[in-house]
Amino acid sequence: MSNLHKYLPDRKTMIITDSNIIKHYGKDFPPGIPLIDIGLGEKNKTLQTIDLIMEKMLASEIDRTGFILAIGGGIVCDVAGFAASIYMRGLPFGFVSTTLLSQVDASVGGKNGVNYEGYKNMIGVFHQPEFVICDNSLFTTLDKEEFRSGFAEIIKAGVIKSPSLFEFCKKKSKEALSNESDIITKMIYESVKIKADIVEIDEKETGERRLLNFGHTFAHSLEKTTGMLHGKAVSIGMILAAMVSEKIGLLKTQEVQEIKEVLELFGLPTKSEIPVTRLFEAMKHDKKRERDSINMVLLDKIGHAVTQKLTYINLQKIIHDLRSDIG
Repeated sequence: MSNLHKYLPDRKTMIITDSNIIKHYGKDFPPGIPLIDIGLGEKNKTLQTIDLIMEKMLASEIDRTGFILAIGGGIVCDVAGFAASIYMRGLPFGFVSTTLLSQVDASVGGKNGVNYEGYKNMIGVFHQPEFVICDNSLFTTLDKEEFRSGFAEIIKAGVIKSPSLFEFCKKKSKEALSNESDIITKMIYESVKIKADIVEIDEKETGERRLLNFGHTFAHSLEKTTGMLHGKAVSIGMILAAMVSEKIGLLKTQEVQEIKEVLELFGLPTKSEIPVTRLFEAMKHDKKRERDSINMVLLDKIGHAVTQKLTYINLQKIIHDLRSDIG
């Protein structure tokens, strides 16, 4: 963090961050740069926060030659990237990603946005950052549950595209949870490479990029109804998607169990007690919905994901049939 000034362009800059980052690292911020504290938590990922940012950027006389630097986790990156993308029709921006989850997910791929009425990322844009800085030494001040949550997206990357990454996660869970630098670095690198390669092929999510949403249809509904951490919701969502894959004859039962065991090695949840009716009520607003159907990301084996359109009626019936196994 102390050498951050080396990465900044020679233009007027505004920092967007949160109070926790300021507490731990504010003293290392480049001097003389105005900052905006958006507060902590998903409750601040709203249009009201964007309105606050616009007001402060105008007051600081940030113009079209300006630059936005986001320092924080996924919420900060999503909000700052969206604000930069719409202010004066778009400013360049960069990320210092401070959480494991944001390093492997939110900071990569160019998706920026906010929630609306509690529904995840309903308002947003595709706009790529100028740079993303990932430093795993920042994890030392990260809440343990937040840290653990980030592994869900790494495991997801292995499940959809890389059996070798999945096996590495299985073998090195203890070292990863102990934040051993070389292990964490390899996991981050491999998962980011998988995501970057997919995004390069399909930036606007019209085909291949949909695979990155494995587990997320259920996860976003769980976040909406329970407020649980994104990574924990993704973990449960992956198991639900794997079980659907098994139910329709795509995936072997043994592989569903193997995914469950690896998630549990990282202390991630694999069951939910949320009633199916509540889960599906939230799913009605999923961005992947097309009229009465949804493009589900499923598995035909560990390391290979596929998309399949299912009607909500059929999907709800499948989940009801699996109810005894999921909560």
